[in-house]
Order: sequence, then structure tokens, then C-alpha cells
Amino acid sequence: MATPPKDDYSLIPPFQTIPKEMYVCTRIHEKHPFGVFIYGNTPDESTFALVLLELSLVLVITHTIHHLLKPFKQPRVISEILGGIIIGPSCLCRLPNFAAWMFPGQSAFIFRNIGSFAFMYFMFVSGVKMDLLMIKKATKKQWYIGMFGMVVPVLVTCGVAFLVRNSLEPEMKKLSSIWGVSAALAITSFPVLHPIIRELNLLSSDIGRMALATAVIGDIVGMYGVIAFEAAKQGEFRLMAAVGYILSLIVFFIAIFGGSRMLMFWIIKMTPEGKPVEQFYIVAILAGVLVWGFMSDFFGIALANGPMWFGLAIPDGPPLGATLVHKCETFISDILMPFAYINMGLMTDVFAMGAAWATLRPLFLIILTGYLSKFVSTLFMTRFFEMPIREGVTLSLIMSLRGQVEFLLFIHWLDFQMIGIPQFTMFVLFSTLLTSIATPMISMFYNPNRPYMINKRRNIQHTPPNTELNLLVCFMEEDSVPGILHLLEVFNPTLHSPFLIHSLHLVELVGRAAPVFIDHAEEDNRDKSNMDEETGTIHKSFQGIQEARRDVVKIHSFTSVAPKRSMYQDVCELALNRKSCLIILPYNVSPMASMAGSDMVQNNVKSLNYTVLEHSPCSVAILVDKGEFRPPTNNVRMSVAGIRYHFAMLFLGGADAREALACADRMAGNPNVSLTVIRFLAFNGEGENDMEKKLDDGLVTSFWVKYEGNEQVAYREVVVRNGEETVAAIRAMNSESYDLWIVGRKLGINPILIEGLSSWSESLELGVIGDYVASVDLGSSASVLVVQQQVLRDKEANSDGLQGRITRYVNSFF
Repeated sequence: MATPPKDDYSLIPPFQTIPKEMYVCTRIHEKHPFGVFIYGNTPDESTFALVLLELSLVLVITHTIHHLLKPFKQPRVISEILGGIIIGPSCLCRLPNFAAWMFPGQSAFIFRNIGSFAFMYFMFVSGVKMDLLMIKKATKKQWYIGMFGMVVPVLVTCGVAFLVRNSLEPEMKKLSSIWGVSAALAITSFPVLHPIIRELNLLSSDIGRMALATAVIGDIVGMYGVIAFEAAKQGEFRLMAAVGYILSLIVFFIAIFGGSRMLMFWIIKMTPEGKPVEQFYIVAILAGVLVWGFMSDFFGIALANGPMWFGLAIPDGPPLGATLVHKCETFISDILMPFAYINMGLMTDVFAMGAAWATLRPLFLIILTGYLSKFVSTLFMTRFFEMPIREGVTLSLIMSLRGQVEFLLFIHWLDFQMIGIPQFTMFVLFSTLLTSIATPMISMFYNPNRPYMINKRRNIQHTPPNTELNLLVCFMEEDSVPGILHLLEVFNPTLHSPFLIHSLHLVELVGRAAPVFIDHAEEDNRDKSNMDEETGTIHKSFQGIQEARRDVVKIHSFTSVAPKRSMYQDVCELALNRKSCLIILPYNVSPMASMAGSDMVQNNVKSLNYTVLEHSPCSVAILVDKGEFRPPTNNVRMSVAGIRYHFAMLFLGGADAREALACADRMAGNPNVSLTVIRFLAFNGEGENDMEKKLDDGLVTSFWVKYEGNEQVAYREVVVRNGEETVAAIRAMNSESYDLWIVGRKLGINPILIEGLSSWSESLELGVIGDYVASVDLGSSASVLVVQQQVLRDKEANSDGLQGRITRYVNSFF
């Protein structure tokens, strides 16, 4: 069997004369061993079993490293690269016995081929998730930052490369090589940024959106630089090869963005609304990735370019893009990509750098110049546009991140024999080190929740009674809309206190990379037209209440398409910008038909509601709709008129209880609502906070004076000794037929009133009492409204400057 030189990872050209000393005889492995119990076969005697063992080993190492590095805010790609390096000749394969047993003969070529296969599909999925129209929506600031942050590093790096040109290897001295390296060091790739920003939970933040838009601009513009590099390399051997390369590129673009894209739109048209794309089309598209990969490699366009452009031709989001990403992303990232990292690890040899350090020194200077100039030029433009220094540094760090696309380029340079193993190792280690340093620094410099920390009161209690009430209602499912609409109606909008309601439909981000925020009041909005079919019915429900109560209600509709983990950022951002005083959220419940009398089950994972409660810039109300609190008719005006409602407000003291009483006060103004307020007091005043007691007494007294002569409003006081008596009093009240329970969440409650109940509570977002009255244990069919008053937060007190953030970051490890 012929073996190429150790440092030559390119395919052997046909009819090449191979010296006899390069022939190595190896034993062919058995395809299917009979097992250890029959003939004593071991895994190394079977090629397939050995591949499974190698993959299992790298997965174990990678996940172990990821677990160890997680407290240090390291992205997943770092642990995967380190796992590959540990497997390779830099570590384990440095041991001759391990290398001979684990990677015998030419087994490394298996990982090279499967690794190339993995990179193809990785770039394809990245292309599917990208939205090229982000360029059209990019602002002037994003264009200037993207262009300046790419042009300046290219020029500076080229200048330094020419200064040390005489010290470079012969291949690196070529103009095409200098240009290719300079362009690669200046480009920040979208497929690399997106997964890291997603891990840092910055997708919906302002800085995350800007970074993604800037990266798309850099990718599109930088693509021309890569094409110029490829054409120059082709032209080094024969001028007509460069011409053929350019012509094949033109044909490729026409075929992909003309023919294939039209075919994708036809598939979407043939898919019924609300139905998944047929499996036949999905399989055909995935097979098409292989076809375009073969064609791009055949015409010398680089193996991964064709699949990525094919992915760009597929419309992102549902139904087609979302289905493709959902079906294959996990398999590609968790099963295929480890082969690519093993392949990289086998080509990375830190010991090879020692002997070649004299030639690596000028290359080290070039790489350092490229990365530093990228950071400095981006930071300069952020200061030019007067961005805050923290955001400027954060954006510069994000634009310095490196990952899979850069590693693919390094392998491509090996194929061109532009670099050798020592140079490849330096590029890989430098990129890995840069990303591992930049990622935790991003978390130190930027807190996406900092803008929501305000110290100006935005709540119901301190909103004057005869002013406009600004509300934000959020929902994910259509089933929660009727209950929210009915709550708004009984909240009693009047001519003296009209409602300005912002409705936000939250949609999980699937099949696209960048979040989308849609203002439905804007007439010319591409995203709006795409979402109308899915959200039109829901938003029409809110428009119905505006048409019925035009004199007292105004509706402004929005849609947010974002990952579940970062949805709260859009909620808080909208509440902050629109100066809302209350956010209304539905409680996510799921029916459990198998349990008699059970209405709901709470997810153990921190929900959207919980994160909104933690970071909201205003008060928050969570509606637990058990189905009874629904309008009996589609006519919004008739849904409340003529129907009597009986609400119960449980006042246990504290800021949240005062806010809940303020909400109940507004509902009491509705002539169709009767209200019973029950105040719980501790026996002999035990455990009471004097300041909270004074605030409670003042608000309750003013409430009682206001409704003293109103027969529809009743006030009672209950004295209890512990949580058990509190629950008993609530149970006794349940004999009356209530339609809605109103309670404060938790802040300021006398601990004596809930003594012994905290360990029983399962729902953090509802609080102890809210969780109890909403549970099946009480046996009430009434819905529940849990209210939390705005928590005043001072930005400086919560940030403590950079030193405080670094201290908290370090303390998080212990």
C-alpha cells in the first residue's frame, strides 16, 4: 500500500512515481468480528469497531473538558478542539503504542473523509439559518463597523507580511498566500459567531444583534476576498485555470440562487399551511448537499462552498428551513463534527513547532498583528459612533472570535501545501487561545440585563388614577389569549383612565439564526408578511377589543421570534422602551387528563415568566387561567356586560400585596365586579416589619375609606399564628364562589404567615400563596392573578463597575 510523506495530506496525483521505501504492508481488518467469546477478537481487529471506539473516546474527552471548563464560560467549540488535540500526536498519540493501536495504518484518512463530510453539512446548516436580507436591514453604523473592521486589518497584516516576507517559507512568500492569510484573519464568520453568542444568551440583546448583522456584512464582502485568493492560487499553475474557476463560480451562482432557490419556493408552495414538509423533499435536499459538495470540489471551488451557498438558497425559518435544521442539526453537531475535530487533532502537533520555530516567528508576528488590528479597528469605530465603552469592547471581543470556519480554511491551506504541520498547529492554537480568552471577557464586560435596572417607579400603585395606563401583554399560545383579553376587560378601562396595550406574541426561534422583532404597525415589513399567516388570527383578537372599545383602548401589536432562553430580553426591552407599568403573562399550564381534578403541572426548568420576574423594569402579573375565566361570547363588549363576577384579594402584606391591592382597586371600579379583600395579620404582631406595616396600613386604610359605603366591596381581617392557619382560612373562604383570586407574589410577606409552607411550594414564579390557591389541593376552579411589584434596581449598585463584575465572575467558581 502506498503511503505519502508524513506532512503531505493531499491526495496522491495519478501516475505519480512512488519510491519503494514508501510502501508499507498492513493487514486488512476483519469487517465483522465474531466477538471476544468465540475467537477472542478485540476491537482493534475490526475497522468498524475501532471507529466506534475512537468516536466514543473523543466524545467522552470532549464532554469531560466541556464540563470542567463550563464555569470559565468557555464555548463548546473550545472543548471540542481540545478533545481532538488530546487525541492527536500532541498528547495521547505521542505514545507509540496508543497511536499504533488506536490509529493503525491509514485510519486517519477515514476521519479526514468523514470530517470533510461533517464540515459540508455544518456549513450547509449554517447557510440555512442565515438571512442574507439582514444586509438590507443593516444600519449605516453596522456597515461602517463591518467594513472598517475588515479593510484595516487586511491592509495592516499585508504590510507586516511584506516586512517579514524574506523570512517566510517559499509558499507563504507568494502574494496569493499573503492575501489569503490577511483576509482570513480579518473576516469574522457568521457560522462561528452564532453558536457562541447563543451559548452566552446574547442573541436577543442589542450587542448580539449588531454583532450578527456585522458578521453577515463581513461574510458577504469577505467572500469576494476568498474568491480572489482561490482564483490567484488556481492561476499560479495555469492562467486558464483561474478563468475556468471564475466561470464555474458564475455557473454555480446561477444554478444555486436561480434554479435551486426557485425549487425551494416551489416545495414551500406545495406544503399545506400548518403541515410539515414531506420527508421526500427533506431527503432530496440533504442528498443535494452531497451533489453540490461534489460539484464544488470537482470544479475547484472548495468543498464547503457549494453546500453553504446551497443552504443560503433555502429560505430560513418555517416551514422548510425550520424542518431541515430541526431534523439534522443535532446529528451534525453531536455525531458528525467530532470526526472533524479528531481529524484536526491528528494534524495538530505542538512538538513539530519546536524544530521549525525559526520559520514560525515571522508567521507568529503576522497572526498577532491580524488579530490585534481586528480588535483595535472595531473598537475605534465603536468609539467613533459614540457607543459606550463597555459595549464597544464587547463588540470588538465578539468580532475577534474564531472557530470552525477558520479551522476549515487552515485545512484548505494544507491541501494547497501553502502551510505545513507546524504552521497549521500555530494557526489552530492561536485561534483556540483567542476564542478561549475573548469569550469569558465578553461576560465580564457586558451584562444584557443592565438596561432594565431602573430606579424610576413604574407600577400600578404609583400610577395616578386618572391617567393613561400603559400595559404589556405577552403570550406564546393562542389558548392563553381569551383569558388575557377578559382580564383586560375587567381591569376596567375608562375615559378618565384609558389603556394603551402593547401585545407581544412570542414565537420560538427555529430554522434561522438571527432573532426577529416585528412591529405590526409598520406597513413595509418583510418579516411581518412572513408571520401574518401564523400570528394574524391572534393579533386580530386584540384588534377586536380595540374596535369594540375604541374610546378607551388602543392596541399596538408586536411579534418576537427568539430562542426561549432569551425571550425575556425582548419582553423587558419592550416594556422599558414603551414605559409600561405592568407586564401581564400567562402561566404555562398543561392539562393532565390522567389525574382526576388536576388542571396543571409546573415545569421544573426556569420558565420565561421566572426570568421576566427577575429582570423586569416594571410590575408583573401572572394569570393562571383555569378555563372558567373566559369570555362567554366572541363579542368583547358583551363578554362582561350583564355578567356578575366575584373576586377575592388575599392581602398578606408587603410590596407585592400592595401592588395586588392596587390592581384589585382598579377592578373594583367595574360595576359588574364585587370584591372581597381579606387581610392576614400575625397574632400579637409577631414577625412584622415596622416599615412594611406602616405602608400596608396606609394603603389598606385609604382603600377602606374609598369603598366604605360600597356594598360590592367587602373587607375582612384574619389573625393567624402560622402557615397552617393561613391555609385553613383560605380553605374556609373557598366555600364562596369566586371567579378570580388576586394575590401578591412574595416580597415583604410576614414569614410567620407562611411558616411551614415554603418547602411545600413547587412554583417559584407564583410564590407560596399563589402556588397554593392555583393548585388542585385547594379544589378551586377560580383563576389566579399573581402580582409582583416593580423591584427598583440601581445600575451602578448592581454592576459595581468592571472590578465588581470580575469579582462576581471569579466567585461563581467557588
